[in-house]
Amino acid sequence: MTEIHPSQRVAMLADAQNLYHTAQSLYSRNIDYSALLEKGVAGRELTRAIAYVVRADSPDEESFFEALVDIGFEPKIKEIKTFGDGSKKADWDVGMSLDAVTLANHVDTVILCTGDGDFSRLCSHLRHEGVRVEVMAFRESTAEELIEATDTFIDLSERQETFLL
Repeated sequence: MTEIHPSQRVAMLADAQNLYHTAQSLYSRNIDYSALLEKGVAGRELTRAIAYVVRADSPDEESFFEALVDIGFEPKIKEIKTFGDGSKKADWDVGMSLDAVTLANHVDTVILCTGDGDFSRLCSHLRHEGVRVEVMAFRESTAEELIEATDTFIDLSERQETFLL
């Protein structure tokens, strides 16, 4: 696929729940979204940055959502659904995929920040459409099929000092 160059139009789609839970379970630390955006865009032209978040009614989440805006992300917020058996669910897989497909005609590169293997088909589709696909995630928790479906995989674990707070 296309090599990286300064005039490339880039969209970053960040699966905040996936990143948060992985950073917490592996390192008991949080993601530095400012570094994620800066290093991911890498001097190219940012078209859109979206962070997919879940409202969990935790005390600091509103300030987190505001911080994302200050950094340059557009937060898309989903409420947690609680089912009759007490189980809870809130994932953004379909929303992220639809946004990526919609943005594909307006960008040269889509950066997915997730290790979720469910996105491997999306990567294959985007690449088939001529869009460069990059994934930024923690290698230890990234599905092999996702890594294989991308043009570039950036392992956040290799640069913990950059990507973790």
